[in-house]
Amino acid sequence: MFGQDRTRLRHFYLACWSKRQSGAALEPIERIVVDVVERHPEYQRYLRPEALDRDWTPEHGETNPFLHMGMHVALAEQLQADNPPGLRSRYQAISRKHGRDNHAAEHAMMECLGLVLWEAQRQGRLPDQQALLD
Repeated sequence: MFGQDRTRLRHFYLACWSKRQSGAALEPIERIVVDVVERHPEYQRYLRPEALDRDWTPEHGETNPFLHMGMHVALAEQLQADNPPGLRSRYQAISRKHGRDNHAAEHAMMECLGLVLWEAQRQGRLPDQQALLD
């Protein structure tokens, strides 16, 4: 959405959440972001200007809330477009496996998405869509 500009991306999350709080109309991508934020109340406290520059490091056992929510948003966009083809049916099968708990299914799929993205970045290539499906 904003490439490597984490500041712009974080401000976008803040703006989406502010619009939700005020009852303003939301664009489709803003609705996706707001849905993710609503399903993560533990991260809502970071949607304020003074938290936007904070770093979260795995070395300190921390999960970056913006990265986590961003993975949900990326997956939601992929599912809407069924891209790569067949992803949506795989999601539905994983959701059934998790007792129709869509959030748990997303987390399972995000593990795969994270690995595929890490491999692509490490190897300097585009993400392997077949690996994601596998």
